[in-house]
Amino acid sequence: MAQTDNTKRNDQHKATLKAAHRKKHGRRHGTPHTTTLRRTLRREAPSTVGLLVDAQDFAAMRRYGTFPFDDHTVYLQQVEALLKALTAQGVHITVALFDPEDFEEFCAESGLDADTGASRSRFTAEIAAAGATVAYTGQGIDDLIPVLVSRAVRQATWEYATLLLADLGTCADCGQDIGRAAFDRASHLLMRLLETAGPGTHHLVCSVPTDNDQLLAVLHTHRDSTGPARLDSAEGAEFATVLAVAVALESRGGVVLRTSAPDSPDRVHGWRLAHGGLAPLTAGEVFNAYCTDADTGEPVSPESGVEYCAGFDIGAEPPETHR
Repeated sequence: MAQTDNTKRNDQHKATLKAAHRKKHGRRHGTPHTTTLRRTLRREAPSTVGLLVDAQDFAAMRRYGTFPFDDHTVYLQQVEALLKALTAQGVHITVALFDPEDFEEFCAESGLDADTGASRSRFTAEIAAAGATVAYTGQGIDDLIPVLVSRAVRQATWEYATLLLADLGTCADCGQDIGRAAFDRASHLLMRLLETAGPGTHHLVCSVPTDNDQLLAVLHTHRDSTGPARLDSAEGAEFATVLAVAVALESRGGVVLRTSAPDSPDRVHGWRLAHGGLAPLTAGEVFNAYCTDADTGEPVSPESGVEYCAGFDIGAEPPETHR
């Protein structure tokens, strides 16, 4: 009997110790309510993932001992798994292009040790704030990479074109900022072109040669039978900036417009930049431009169901000259 009483007391003592342990560590690690709150905050805290898109960039990162991957394909598979896991938790994810050369420069300028995960994380946060990014929406990694690369090229083009305009200075006669005036002119040309193009889905390409590069801007818009054209404001600004370079430098830039509408063939129109305006190309010139390989100069077969048309007059006022 005495042994039974002792056993009961021991069991009660153990139960008391366990309860005290749970209470103590429950306060340390959080009650179920506080844990739920933290999980909610985690879902509402966005995440950024820096992505090495090609094998060359991946190879450049392998020189760092703390970089844990040795196979680019496996790396991409792991990144995709991470993106899907975060999405399943309800976390908003932004994917940024991770450039090893920019990372090295960033660490050197910031006095950081490049061979640490913390430095990679800090650099990723910096490029997410100012660089080219894509919101992850569940797409596969093979579909995500081309979109991210295209976004990065667009941003680099816009930044370069912006610098070109900024370096032009002011007009010697009137004191007006030449780059600003060219951008205003380009914006006016773009809006007049979209107004005159009419309803349909429009795909515009502006190509401008410069001393160092060939600038290219793309714009997608749609216009119903009533109302103005709908376009992404960032794409519109990028397109107008590249067009402004051609206006300001009076370069040999050109614009191509492809319009799609229900129950009709696609129509392609073209213009050349001339004296700060858009001069329509003939149908033959549009055909030659569209059906010639830009790299080799060899003819390319025309697309079936596409009409190659002369550029139309957009009725823009003549530009003022600033020098």
